[in-house]
Amino acid sequence: MPEVEIRPAVATDIKTLITLEHSTETDYVWQVDVRRETGQAEALFREVRLPRSVPVIYPRSTDKLVDEWSKSGMLVAVIGGQLAGYVRISDQMVPGTAWITDVVVARRYRRKGIGSMLVLSAQQWATQRGNRRMVIEMQSKNHPCIRMGQKLGYEFCGYNDQYYATRDVALFFGRVI
Repeated sequence: MPEVEIRPAVATDIKTLITLEHSTETDYVWQVDVRRETGQAEALFREVRLPRSVPVIYPRSTDKLVDEWSKSGMLVAVIGGQLAGYVRISDQMVPGTAWITDVVVARRYRRKGIGSMLVLSAQQWATQRGNRRMVIEMQSKNHPCIRMGQKLGYEFCGYNDQYYATRDVALFFGRVI
């Protein structure tokens, strides 16, 4: 594996970043069962193996990336002079907490640790800005991202039903940094 450079994104990167394959596939999902009783609600999450791999469509419009990149921190992974992925971070949603909204790695570089490098670099970015906690949001169907977050010490800390424009459930994993 060639050396990976992680650096802040620049305007000229965006054109290439929107062409990266943002979708993935999964064999597992986190299924949520919500039970509501008088004045109480209970949610149960179960990791369920699917009978076959299914595509996980990226929940955001990549066309909006151009508008969004300047509103948040964005780091890119570069391998051999080519953009291999990016992470988008915001620290303006919750005081003292940085929020990772997107982790995208080009298909040919997946499962090589690039996503983990981007998340670890995002943690450094957040720490330098005075944040004490980091949250990663992801679709309940994005098993590869869930596993990566768990491997990096992130723990389930919440969810939001129909969070994305696609009406998918968002899972939130957090950790102290």
